[in-house]
Amino acid sequence: MTDISKAGTFTVGTRTVKRLGYGAMQLAGKGVFGPPKDRKAAVAVLREAVASGVNHIDTSDFYGPHITNQIIREALHPYPEDLVICTKVGAVRGDDGSWLPAAEPEDIKRGVHDNLRNLGLDALEIVNMRIMGKVHEPSEGSIEKQVTALADLQRQGLVRHIGLSNVTSSQVAEAQGIAKIVCVQNQYNLVQREDEALVAELAGKGIAYVPFFPLGGFTPIQSSGLSKIAQEIGATPMQVALAWLLHRSPNILLIPGTSSLEHLRENLKVAELSLSKAVLAELDAVRQQ
Repeated sequence: MTDISKAGTFTVGTRTVKRLGYGAMQLAGKGVFGPPKDRKAAVAVLREAVASGVNHIDTSDFYGPHITNQIIREALHPYPEDLVICTKVGAVRGDDGSWLPAAEPEDIKRGVHDNLRNLGLDALEIVNMRIMGKVHEPSEGSIEKQVTALADLQRQGLVRHIGLSNVTSSQVAEAQGIAKIVCVQNQYNLVQREDEALVAELAGKGIAYVPFFPLGGFTPIQSSGLSKIAQEIGATPMQVALAWLLHRSPNILLIPGTSSLEHLRENLKVAELSLSKAVLAELDAVRQQ
């Protein structure tokens, strides 16, 4: 079995997690909507991830909606003591599967209670305030109201730690004036590097950076340069792309998602994949093709 501890650890809030985690989004149906084709397979993936040492799972009650959290509860409850489940609020799903903002205080309160109920928890370890912005990229604007609402729920004991998702540097600074921020989850990967400066800024503050779509998301990374490097070192292109993220900065936590046991095992092997300085230099020059 792969030793994922070789990827290192990072402390988020008061909890130390392994840098190689698991994102549960793909456990829902097509388009992250409705039930999966094979619920037993989804349960098996979660159980193997935890059995393999994963102690950081990313989810949200608007995945499905509700379904992903219900599968996590079925597979893992009662949860291992070291397991950190990070969820998010700030959106809901339309009847057609659309992603709709839900950023009013009552929306945020409802989202927290939905996560609590479907995960079977009395308190959520980490809740990311997802700012919809341009859906997969941030846009400037005050987030004071949203963070204040989440901080109120933290004071009530329903939320232990607060994170942000899809935000800019100035929004992180605004949020820090309201509550302690322990992580930021933005889109970032080998070919989408708009957050280079933010990764470094957060590293200097001891704040975790958790890239969503680390493999390109709904449009997987395609690069002849990446494929060539992967072939040369005997790995898959996706393994190399994940390994590049682990090498990029010590505050980066990975949450690659999959509904396949085979892909899960491939992803976890990244913990033991070492990249030379020469290979890292080649990867730094890779761009989307």
